[in-house]
Amino acid sequence: MTDIRAALMEKSKKVGVKVDAGQADLFQRYMELLLEWNEKMNLTAITDPAEIVEKHFVDSLSLLSLYQPKQGAKLIDVGTGAGFPGIPLKIMRPDLKLTLLDSLNKRLNFLKAVCTELGLESSLVHRRAEEAGLDKTMRESFDVAVARAVAPLNVLCEYCIPLIKMKGIFFAMKGPAVQEELNGSSYAIELLGGEETVLPFLLPDGEERTLIKIQKKRFTPKGYPRHGGTIAKHPLSSGNK
Repeated sequence: MTDIRAALMEKSKKVGVKVDAGQADLFQRYMELLLEWNEKMNLTAITDPAEIVEKHFVDSLSLLSLYQPKQGAKLIDVGTGAGFPGIPLKIMRPDLKLTLLDSLNKRLNFLKAVCTELGLESSLVHRRAEEAGLDKTMRESFDVAVARAVAPLNVLCEYCIPLIKMKGIFFAMKGPAVQEELNGSSYAIELLGGEETVLPFLLPDGEERTLIKIQKKRFTPKGYPRHGGTIAKHPLSSGNK
């Protein structure tokens, strides 16, 4: 198995995040588990170790160069999939109270194996995001919500903003072309109680990325998130409430 530790330490430094030797060991094992399990189930289309470093690990860690959650912050990774960005954030910040939420139980089985192997404490939740947002024990209970490559921004807002506390932050991790998504999401962000800031950055190979930071300024109105497939089929817009 390719040793990615030196490359990860070097590349993460370029985005302003220092990975030490012990953390690099955990990322190495994470990659090995990812590739091993990926032979049995579809976790990632990226299987080249160098690309895993750049497009999964460093991309996830870039959030920490732009924002540092408070000590012991409650963070939920919505639609976590193979654990990005939640697991990399937890490796770097073990103090974070991490919740990994996904609608597919087989992905959570993989994440449980990763957390056990790496010694990471986290809560694994098998639910759809809209169900979590309507659950009184989860609604408006997180300091930070993150989502990466899950859905269009106006859909993500309805999944994620209901989960964060007042003054909490939702981060949507996106590619470079976000202006159209932002234009189509302004109504949803306002309605659900958020206010956005756009933070562009570059990966070490020069690839453009965008972090959309949405801070909760007002409580999310009752009735949101809506039920079932309504969110995806009829995303929030000024003409579609």
